[in-house]
Amino acid sequence: MAPTRKTGSASRKALLVASTGGHLAQLVRLAPTLDVSDDSLWLTFRTPQSESLLQGRRVSYIPYIRPRDWRGVLKASRTIAQLLRRESFDAAVSTGAAPAVAALPLARLQGIDTTYIESVSRVDGPSLTGRILAATRSARLYTQHPSWAGARWQAHPSVFHTVTPVSRPRVERPSLFVTLGTIEGYAFDALIDAIRSTGLADERTVWQLGCTTPGGALPGRHFSQVSASDFDRYATEADVVISHAGVGSLLRLLDLGVSPILAIRRKSRDEHVDDHQAQIAQLASDHGIATAVEVDELTDQTILRATGRAIASSPTPPIG
Repeated sequence: MAPTRKTGSASRKALLVASTGGHLAQLVRLAPTLDVSDDSLWLTFRTPQSESLLQGRRVSYIPYIRPRDWRGVLKASRTIAQLLRRESFDAAVSTGAAPAVAALPLARLQGIDTTYIESVSRVDGPSLTGRILAATRSARLYTQHPSWAGARWQAHPSVFHTVTPVSRPRVERPSLFVTLGTIEGYAFDALIDAIRSTGLADERTVWQLGCTTPGGALPGRHFSQVSASDFDRYATEADVVISHAGVGSLLRLLDLGVSPILAIRRKSRDEHVDDHQAQIAQLASDHGIATAVEVDELTDQTILRATGRAIASSPTPPIG
């Protein structure tokens, strides 16, 4: 199934597959362009994000799969195989990561039309998931970056193409919302230390820490995870949002009209499986929709400048 809306064509029942975070956020944003029916089934992990984004839709949850956890992929494949025996689909679409490797090859073997849309965070080439699906010829392949499109990878409009930066009055003593991401097994202590060193965190600051455990007391309120509605409230009430450079967090903040500071997780500090956050942060910075920083570059002036930026956006139109 090509990711385009075909005028006059009937919607098709699809299996919509993605891990939570940026992959799921992108698939939800792209779904209106895919001409899929309301009885399509979403396959992902159960988290506050997925429960919120997919409320009112048909969902099948699978256990969380850590990055490059091949045993977890095989276990999920068995569950998905049972699902595909029970229920028929016209198409399967994924934006990654591990659930795509578990689901799309199985769907292709059953004759289901399969599509993979690479994450917008992959600026220079496909992810490991994309490379596996390309090597196994498990799906029709799309990239959101025309610069590396070619015979195997067709170009697809970016999820950022409806977003525009705007200015607003600056704030001298900003309130902060800090979200470190919720990826399991990867802490982001360096960002906590950097924010503390600016002297701008105070009793108004709200922290979503994920699996990061701070050394010592934090000013303000802190949570391991917050609900989607609380995330939206904290983000819109804050003068500045400081986030890890994850696509899911970024897309949600842009939808809320927030131009965040994106701090880059680095593999060298054991903060992520690779350095792809540097790509998405730079891309967002180049578009003017966020401020990209390495952790050791975050200063009080960086935060104060960010108070003067916001986002205007329009709904994603059908493609084609």
